[in-house]
Amino acid sequence: MVGGPMTPHNEASPGDYAETVLVPGDPLRAKWIAETFLDDCRRVNNVRGAIGFTGFYKGKRVSVQTTGMGRPSFAIYIHELVASYGVRTIIRVGSCGALTASTPLRDIFIAERAVMDFDVAAGDAIGRPDPELARLAVEAARTAAIPFHAGPMVSSDIFYHPEPETRFDLPREKGITAVDMETANLFALSSALGFRAVSICTIVDSLLTGEETALSERQELFRTAAIVALDVATAIG
Repeated sequence: MVGGPMTPHNEASPGDYAETVLVPGDPLRAKWIAETFLDDCRRVNNVRGAIGFTGFYKGKRVSVQTTGMGRPSFAIYIHELVASYGVRTIIRVGSCGALTASTPLRDIFIAERAVMDFDVAAGDAIGRPDPELARLAVEAARTAAIPFHAGPMVSSDIFYHPEPETRFDLPREKGITAVDMETANLFALSSALGFRAVSICTIVDSLLTGEETALSERQELFRTAAIVALDVATAIG
């Protein structure tokens, strides 16, 4: 339809998105990142409340787009950003849970590889970030003196599990130290669709101790991950 949305989920026009997009799940986090860090920022999408913004960070054009929670919603927005809007680099800025005591709350976690929980036993379908983006993320965190951990991650479609105490025993045995819902899907889509990707998450709870960060602090808590992600965005060609 001429003049209508390019996809059922996005009203942005061609060219509205930068080639590099940060993708938080939470629309309020997307809004906070855009308003806190981007210059000349404008909203480009508001369909279903999945708001997206484009602006400039240190002179580099960057976008931020909400993806929602879990693989189905995430995959829709990632596919459309790449296939319909020509996005070439996607940086996840989400939340994750710690599986070990070596990954404390409020630090950031840079995924070196990721696998779905149902593939852990077989060791199949392990996805990886773009090597340059992962290297730039580590360098950005070190330069800014931001506490971080780089390691393997497991992703799961199930948030409320009937056996919460034991569900991640096998991933721990395999040396996996953090869990989220989207990173394995991000890396799989990156391989299938041919875009560059990296996942930079903030550790908001521990599945080992049950400790959680307060919801009231979480927007500001994501500041360090946003800074690292945006510094990666400005460093790439």
